[in-house]
Amino acid sequence: MALPLTVGVDGSDSAFEALDWAVDEAALHRHSLRIVYASRWERYETPAPGRGRSAGQVVGRDVVGVAARRAERRNPDLRVDTEVLAEDPVHALLHESRTSWALVTGSRGRGEIANLLLGSVGLSVAARAACPVIIVRGDEPGLHGTHDRVLLGVSDTPGGPEAVRFALREAATRDCELHAVRAWRCPAHETADHPSLPDGTCIYHQARADTLLDEALTGPLREHPPVRLHRALVEGPAHKILVERTAAADLVVVGAHRHERHPGLQLGHVAHTLLHHALCPVAVIPKVEGSIRS
Repeated sequence: MALPLTVGVDGSDSAFEALDWAVDEAALHRHSLRIVYASRWERYETPAPGRGRSAGQVVGRDVVGVAARRAERRNPDLRVDTEVLAEDPVHALLHESRTSWALVTGSRGRGEIANLLLGSVGLSVAARAACPVIIVRGDEPGLHGTHDRVLLGVSDTPGGPEAVRFALREAATRDCELHAVRAWRCPAHETADHPSLPDGTCIYHQARADTLLDEALTGPLREHPPVRLHRALVEGPAHKILVERTAAADLVVVGAHRHERHPGLQLGHVAHTLLHHALCPVAVIPKVEGSIRS
């Protein structure tokens, strides 16, 4: 049985924007949709008089009820289930990631202070989830999928191969172009083994990037249906290049850069920058242990 696509909601406009995107994504890939609201209301509230439930629980039920009805109006044929959890949002969504095809969240929350807190939730989930995480953000064209393009940042991160496969699947399912980008840079000081040419062109580094791009794409391309592929080698910092190119993309896909033995958020500079500045939804793909998720 296919795993569900899970979307976290909190009642904010951003969350409902993410919900709309998640409904379309779930239907596109023929997955069911799971709507989750999580809050630690039991730590600071008592049950509402005569109702046996705290005000926070009542709010949660109202939020997922509105969300479920909104999802049904958008796609009546989509299977939807809901859950209200008395848990820390990060802990709840990380637990959900173990049994989800992907997690979807908005990019900001309710109110200026909540924005900071929920932004932290999104970053924590993207950095630690066991499944792909999509942060829904961007301008109107990017959110509504009008560019007919999936953007893939090809790198050497542990989740790189899974990111390529995810991007290929998205492009094939959407019947759109896959724009695979490998950024490269010429170090300021060359070694004796690989000197720059007199005209300053770093031929070695460009050729190396070309080889790495081919190696990253070749295996996954054999495993997936053909897609319209555009490969690009671009000199410069990857985070700036990808942010600029999200202006013409419906989704940008990158691998998660994680160091399991190191504390703190280990998203990597590229993913972190995209989550804050991309003009389209951002998919962060972890390294998958064992079998590929269905």
